[in-house]
Amino acid sequence: MNENIADHSSLAVEAPAEISRRRFFEKLSIALAGFCAAVVGMPLVGFIIAPFFRKPPEEWVTLGKVNDFQIGKTVNVTVIDPSSLPWAGVTAKSAVWLRRASENSFIAFSANCTHLGCPVRWMEDADLFMCPCHGGVYYNDGQVAAGPPPRPLFRYDVRVEKGEVKMKSVVVPIVTTL
Repeated sequence: MNENIADHSSLAVEAPAEISRRRFFEKLSIALAGFCAAVVGMPLVGFIIAPFFRKPPEEWVTLGKVNDFQIGKTVNVTVIDPSSLPWAGVTAKSAVWLRRASENSFIAFSANCTHLGCPVRWMEDADLFMCPCHGGVYYNDGQVAAGPPPRPLFRYDVRVEKGEVKMKSVVVPIVTTL
């Protein structure tokens, strides 16, 4: 007879081991905990990651009528952030320093210091922007004059359209390093 043919009659088929009640509930608990973690975790992960993929809106916001501003004067204008959430309330308000340079030329500066984001003040007598938090000083063109700010004040794009001054609202970058 052929020696390559093996005799499998000696292998006994074992019955599957019975699972105890305790072991069944242990596995069920682990499965349910994993399911609950996934149900709770997925929206949380989406909430954290979504802002990296969502582009903030860039809209032109009206700052006022051209005739509301005097040539050579720098004034503080309050704007509503178009990228804020509907329930943001008063936190959606932001400030901009607006200077009318000539008849139809305006310059808009961020009201936040480029050092740590503290609000800057316009000192008309000194012709300077000053940050009270850490001593940052900026010239009237927004360039750094003194202190720790790493960059000049952020400038917004401004245009005059149908007798109104409009500013392109964007997210202002605030960095603490060069």
